[in-house]
Amino acid sequence: MKQYYSHGKLLLSGEYLVLDGALALALPTRYGQWLRVEKTEAPGLQWHSLLPDGTPWFETRFHPAELEPASPEGTFPGGTRERLLHLLKTCEDLKPGFLASCRNTTAETQLEFPREWGLGSSSTLVSNLAAWAGVDPYALLQRSLGGSGYDIAAARSDSPIFYQWADGVPRVEDAGFKPAFAGSLFFVYLNRKQDSRQGISHYRKRHFDRAGALRRVSDLTREIAAAGEIDAFREALDAHEALVGSILGLTPVREGLFPDYP
Repeated sequence: MKQYYSHGKLLLSGEYLVLDGALALALPTRYGQWLRVEKTEAPGLQWHSLLPDGTPWFETRFHPAELEPASPEGTFPGGTRERLLHLLKTCEDLKPGFLASCRNTTAETQLEFPREWGLGSSSTLVSNLAAWAGVDPYALLQRSLGGSGYDIAAARSDSPIFYQWADGVPRVEDAGFKPAFAGSLFFVYLNRKQDSRQGISHYRKRHFDRAGALRRVSDLTREIAAAGEIDAFREALDAHEALVGSILGLTPVREGLFPDYP
């Protein structure tokens, strides 16, 4: 058996603007996703996707005829099975012969976090598939889900990172983000998981001073990471949320839902 592991992700700064080259601060989470691959006697590729408690949430079998070398057709599909086959065929495009190696194989993924948390069930899958196929995970991402690639960088990091997509190349740097006030930081799950592709589409339609916003967000990213006290951290985050909110035409979460919380 071969197994691959990728971390989930949290983006502290650079939301959406990271797509256009802003410097972002991202954290890999302790929870991630496993991919385990094993050869079997059964033809084709048997696929099992498990929740943290081991309960299957998706299962399918790809017949040998579906694993013939072929480029994926059309845009990235919506159905789970169709998306997975699209990813497998994209791996074949990037590494000819990969689909042939998938025959007589059982693949099992297992999340360590609930899917609805939005910690990267898709990006950790892309990262693990790329590791299995031996292809560039950023190339696989760009030809499937799309996005900036920060989630792939976080998936493969063991510590907080600065991330920037510049001139078609991902730049990843250790952020050294280990604040003394870490025990006072909490993340609140709102039960409002967003569709990333829809969010990106909304962002792309907005009109604003892009160059100025990229500079300001990059500066705020450095301020957030370097903050020595929690007040300075909070002020930089508030400024970041206000800027992103104005760009998207949305009320920041804290302002809208927790206005009485400091």
